[in-house]
Amino acid sequence: MSGSRNLPMVSIIVSTLNNEGTIGECLKSIFELDYPQDLLEVIVVDGGSKDSTVTLAKNFPAKVMVKLSSAPEAYNYALKIAKGDIIGIIDADAKVERSWLKKLIVHLSDPKVAGASGTIKTWNRERALPRCIGYDIEYRYSRIKGEAKRAATMNLLLKRNVLEEIGGFNEALPTQYDTDLGVRITSRGYKIILDPSAKCYHFNRPTWRSYFKQQFQYGKNTLRLYLKIPRLIKGDAITDFSMNIQPILLFLSVIFALLGFFNNLFWIISAALIFILFGIFIFYAVKLAYIYKDVTAVMLIAVYLVRVVAWSIGGLASIVMLLKSEA
Repeated sequence: MSGSRNLPMVSIIVSTLNNEGTIGECLKSIFELDYPQDLLEVIVVDGGSKDSTVTLAKNFPAKVMVKLSSAPEAYNYALKIAKGDIIGIIDADAKVERSWLKKLIVHLSDPKVAGASGTIKTWNRERALPRCIGYDIEYRYSRIKGEAKRAATMNLLLKRNVLEEIGGFNEALPTQYDTDLGVRITSRGYKIILDPSAKCYHFNRPTWRSYFKQQFQYGKNTLRLYLKIPRLIKGDAITDFSMNIQPILLFLSVIFALLGFFNNLFWIISAALIFILFGIFIFYAVKLAYIYKDVTAVMLIAVYLVRVVAWSIGGLASIVMLLKSEA
């Protein structure tokens, strides 16, 4: 794909909800992409923000519309009006480098490639918590070598015809819909490519409370996804088996701790499970502190603990909801 005449029309969709702190930089980075502006369409779908997100978005030459919806609903809605043969998805709390689009779009010239994604860096790395969250995300994505089973919609290019072929986004999953999307794409024999040279900068959760709430939602919808596609429990490069088993270890440790009131042996088993769980936390925290040459990365021990607690509670909430729906 050399020369603008050979470049396809690209429609970039941004789903927003109360993103006044990042939407401006997000859209600025999109409109500064090294790509012909007459071949670039930007659609912003706001889910009903209570802040100034919509006002800020209207400062840019994008199609801005308000539609009370989840992210996958917003994407499917925008897909109906998008003009491009290539659909780009960029999170409202992310920004991309100037050459992001041109670096990724070349991969789509392969008829077997349905999508392409860039690597994820940390936008707000000046603060310790988001920086450490970013180390974890960056490390997990670094384990993907070329072809990926899935990629986050944080920054993703997709062929429109493939999206339509698989029926678009799963609106039953407010989160984890990107995992579901990747499974449906690759199960049809298509490829998703991760190009580490194309950089996306994500604004990671800046507080423990906001991080817990995010991971709680992931826990709720991950369980629903795994019940739908059980083989995903085996994990992949992004979320491996050691991560998937952590809520189970935590749950069993609590059960055995309660049983310990009847037999001390159960307390020993509970302690052993907690030891294994924290062993995993410490191993990865120290490993990432070494890789990224940042001693503050040991904070990941606390990050991993918050995540597994949030996943576990979210999973239990999902089970309760399923039981109520079947009653």
